[in-house]
Amino acid sequence: MRIGVTGGIASGKSLVASYFEDLGVPVIDTDVIARDVVAPGMPALDEIRQSFGAVAIATDGSLNRQAMRRIVFSDDEKRRQLEKILHPLIRASADQQVKVAEGPYVIIVVPLLFESPMKDSMDRILVVDCSEQTQLSRLTARDNEDVTSARRIMATQASRQQRLSIADDIITNDGSPDETRAAVAALHEFYLSLDCN
Repeated sequence: MRIGVTGGIASGKSLVASYFEDLGVPVIDTDVIARDVVAPGMPALDEIRQSFGAVAIATDGSLNRQAMRRIVFSDDEKRRQLEKILHPLIRASADQQVKVAEGPYVIIVVPLLFESPMKDSMDRILVVDCSEQTQLSRLTARDNEDVTSARRIMATQASRQQRLSIADDIITNDGSPDETRAAVAALHEFYLSLDCN
């Protein structure tokens, strides 16, 4: 069973995924896959260089993430161009990892699941939700973004309402880590019961 986990930036998807992992559930993180497919020497990195120019590549030959972030968060066409390069590779890698995963279900973390065709391949969708104020606070603290650029990043993603509209399950992550861990444990039991029926 494929459980797609999604949520806005800084909502706590990685925290939730780590709690599932602690319970022995295989976790496939598309952000990790995205980093792997653009590693130096990978074909996607060459394609990004051809499409976006030298600014896309850092002095050490890796992807210049900061420059790419500025480009794609300020230009929808450039963002779609990057997605066209990366999304098929990410999906193929995720599908391959699902095939070899063991256990009754697998967690697949897809930050932009609402916008992605991958949502159609999920058996259930779990949305990690929090208030926009919590997102802003975490984003400015974690990524050293100012409030204006944090809001701009959030505006490029599906809205909170759009994400919630595709949810089969919701974890509200405005509280303490212990509350979130308890919510994950309860969902884990629920998912195991689904597998048995």
